[in-house]
Amino acid sequence: MHIPAAFRQDDLAQLHAQMRENPLAALVSHGASGLQASHVPLLLVAEEGEYGTLYGHFARANPQWRTFAEQPEALAIFSGGDAYVSPSAYPSKAEHGKAVPTWNYISVHAQGQLQVFDDPERLRQLLAHMTAVHESNQPQPWAMDDAPRDYIDSMLRAIVGFALPIQRLQGQWKLSQNRNAADHAGVQQALSASPQAKDQALAAHMQPSHPL
Repeated sequence: MHIPAAFRQDDLAQLHAQMRENPLAALVSHGASGLQASHVPLLLVAEEGEYGTLYGHFARANPQWRTFAEQPEALAIFSGGDAYVSPSAYPSKAEHGKAVPTWNYISVHAQGQLQVFDDPERLRQLLAHMTAVHESNQPQPWAMDDAPRDYIDSMLRAIVGFALPIQRLQGQWKLSQNRNAADHAGVQQALSASPQAKDQALAAHMQPSHPL
């Protein structure tokens, strides 16, 4: 991923936080038939490896998982907030008119060698962990034991699990850091006032002091 210096994010805690907040990733690989991609929820285990390890699963019917035996390289793309930025948000536009539209966003790329597994007990532990994480905020959390054992067993036979130890981790926080302080503040204010919740959410990431 091309990352201009002003937008580069190297803080591991910030990168991990974004991955946890946006767990549905695009998992991209290259097989005999070319590029393949699947959208899968991923579980980050931060303490495994230098950058952490990602876990998830494919439907067994998805042919993508079979490509990793010969070409294990994979890229997981986590998309955080994003928002359109109008030139009208820049105070400098009124001064010289030198402004064009752009898009602000947060993105994290994690690369590594993907390892597939289908051991039933390991799959059961993985799904129990993922379920516990994603059900934690539910008023009545669901657990795997709530479903009949034979039903869960049949579901496990329909999937294959994988681990992706992260070997390279990149983050891009494109939040108008390349603009002067007045323009940066103008964008933050415009997004905060937007009726769209996603614009407001991205504006919250612009709250810290402008870096320039």
